[in-house]
Amino acid sequence: MLYNMLSALYSDERGLLDCQAWVMVLMGLFCFPILQRTKVPYGRYGTSLYGPPVPVRLAWFIQELPSLAIPVSFYLKHQEIGLVNTVLLGAFVCHYSQRTIIYSFLIRGGKDSPFVPVVLAFLFCSYNGYLQSSYLCRHASFSSDWIYDPRFITGIILFLSGMFINIYSDHILRNLRKPGETGYKIPRGGLFEYVSAANFFGEILEWFGFAVAGWSLPAAAFSFFTASVLTPRAQEHHKWYLEKFEDYPKTRKILIPFIY
Repeated sequence: MLYNMLSALYSDERGLLDCQAWVMVLMGLFCFPILQRTKVPYGRYGTSLYGPPVPVRLAWFIQELPSLAIPVSFYLKHQEIGLVNTVLLGAFVCHYSQRTIIYSFLIRGGKDSPFVPVVLAFLFCSYNGYLQSSYLCRHASFSSDWIYDPRFITGIILFLSGMFINIYSDHILRNLRKPGETGYKIPRGGLFEYVSAANFFGEILEWFGFAVAGWSLPAAAFSFFTASVLTPRAQEHHKWYLEKFEDYPKTRKILIPFIY
């Protein structure tokens, strides 16, 4: 009986995608408490305990690549998808084009990334890239007037706003040091005047908007997972800044301006 149930699930890709989405939710619930007790081992928290070092630019390019390559390949095979599907898939590709190609090669002076986190990130991006791409290209069905729905319009605005905040915050972080300078500095400008993790806030806002615009389980699962992983990292960054700099602004929140 169990065999028949599993066979039916795997023969029905939509059912499999829903299962993948729920697994992602469970992954978020699993990661959240662990990351509150354990630092993600790359960047300022990098350690050799997690494998040999990978040059940071190459690491980012490799680990993000599946989230760009998979949706592009799906779209090339399913160009007949509707307008809403195309916009949502385009938003996904737009984000990962920036993260894979532009962000990776703009990194300056970052520490090498341990091998194990790079592999795990690559596997997750492959998993999520397939989940979002297959759903939007093969299964998502939107009414012709969904593009005028307040949820779609609001979601796209939130996505674009979050992407802008994320890119601008990364720009601020990238330019903290002048040529020849080393060490860490307090980020200033943009939303960094209000929170310690403005770049994370932007990314969480992006995928929340994506979930609202798509109004689907796969998108909601990814949004939930993103918040579950980035919130503990934001907490750790805030704590690190307070311990590192005596003059760190005490009024800054951790992640959400004026709230948290």
